[in-house]
Amino acid sequence: PRANKIIAEYPNQSTLPSPGERKQGVRCLSGSTMRGAAPTPLPLPLLLISVLASVALSQTFLELLPPVHDAGRVRDGDDLYCESWKFTVETNDAGIWRTIPSRCLEFVKDYMGGPRYDSDCDAVAGDCVDYALTVGVLRGAGDGKDAWIFDVDETLLSNLPYYVANDFGSFNETSFDEWVDLAVAPAIPSSLKLYGELQRLGFKLVLLTGRDEDERNATEKNLLFAGYQNWEMLILRGQSDIGKSAALYKSERRAWLASQGYRICGNSGDQWSDLIGSPMAKRSFKLPNPMYYIG
Repeated sequence: PRANKIIAEYPNQSTLPSPGERKQGVRCLSGSTMRGAAPTPLPLPLLLISVLASVALSQTFLELLPPVHDAGRVRDGDDLYCESWKFTVETNDAGIWRTIPSRCLEFVKDYMGGPRYDSDCDAVAGDCVDYALTVGVLRGAGDGKDAWIFDVDETLLSNLPYYVANDFGSFNETSFDEWVDLAVAPAIPSSLKLYGELQRLGFKLVLLTGRDEDERNATEKNLLFAGYQNWEMLILRGQSDIGKSAALYKSERRAWLASQGYRICGNSGDQWSDLIGSPMAKRSFKLPNPMYYIG
């Protein structure tokens, strides 16, 4: 009867009703203008048969769906867990951690080698530029004391080739030092662009790294190889810094810079220990790094 009602109202089936007509038609089917007796409820036996038929039909559709592989479900679950784990790493909620969780190894490999990592670094660099433009450094007209600090590893230079070759395992000082001596770590593209833009704006760029003083030559060679030039100074760990935490060592070096009259406008690093401690920069910017932790 409902189908007949619709056909009676819209006999020309090749012409669709206007939105207003469609609304009116629906209202007529369900509103108080409905003519005729109320529908008679189905007898109980017929109702039970209808329900059972619906269940059987649903089961048939489920059987026709493609199977969901357990491995896919596990990977999806791992990705969700690892996204949350990486979030706690970047917010420093994870605290001290020493190795990537085994279930997140493939996740980290995909992230570091894929477009998401590049996009995240681009976003951080963009925020740096937006802030730098508000500082108002007068290139050539100021006192030359507006400084921006950069960490080196995983901030200016990418050691991803080393970690890929070592399957993202635990840190090994001997093999890493051998890698440093090669001086072939590539630049992080967004950081190289940021570096050049900050120089153009007139900032003095201070490179503050946890590498040892005896790695100065290799570090300078690698920075130049990657495209970084004309830094204000490169600060490395000396003999008096042996045994100090990264946070303490870098805080002391920032204090020394401040004592020399530098205004630390910005600070970029991949570890919280690059950024925290007194004195802090006016603005600090953290790059992503789910590969390792330095306290």
